[in-house]
Amino acid sequence: MGVTDLPSTLVVDASVGVKWVVNEPDSDDAVALIAGRRLIVPGLFWVETANVLAMKAKRGELTRAAVTDAWRDLTDAPLEMVGLTADSVSSALMLAQDLAHTVYDCAYLAVALAAGCPVVTADRRFATIVAGHPYLAGRVLLLNEMH
Repeated sequence: MGVTDLPSTLVVDASVGVKWVVNEPDSDDAVALIAGRRLIVPGLFWVETANVLAMKAKRGELTRAAVTDAWRDLTDAPLEMVGLTADSVSSALMLAQDLAHTVYDCAYLAVALAAGCPVVTADRRFATIVAGHPYLAGRVLLLNEMH
């Protein structure tokens, strides 16, 4: 499935969001997701992307100014934020137990299931785990496999 073949509504995770503002492998594919789509993120997205940017600065991969610029660009992205509630986190907790995976990643999946759309991620491990599940397969799409 190519980027242009994706549904008009997607949930994107922090691994995709960072690629919008930091030049990484598959950044072009991540940017291509933006045009003409409704992009949904849980509030957790902001914490996770900020953490990735902070870690890149800590490792010397980005300067403080580059982090500031990246953050500003990210906050300008056309995203629809969905707040996490006790109910949505409960769903994420159930999914995390079903998948033996983190609640953090499963929060994106819970939001996607509620919205009736897939999650797009650059996290191969997460995509692989979900792909192997009997009723969740196809609900998480790996960014670098969309060519």
